[in-house]
Amino acid sequence: MERKQYQLGDIVQMKKPHPCGTNEMEIIRMGMDIRIKCVGCKHSVLVPRTKFESKLKKVLRSNPQAGEGNTNESD
Repeated sequence: MERKQYQLGDIVQMKKPHPCGTNEMEIIRMGMDIRIKCVGCKHSVLVPRTKFESKLKKVLRSNPQAGEGNTNESD
């Protein structure tokens, strides 16, 4: 099974909804643990990476700024 690609700032869909009713979360910190913030109520949770990867259903929206470097060239 292929690992899902996710990065800082992505909006992801989890398998189970948050108690507020939404299952959309924003990734706000990445490391050994991943901090995700509920899009509905703004509550944040710190989850071990292995548990996060098993509970992740899909990436809904990728962060548009994450892949971009400072590519502005001065003439």
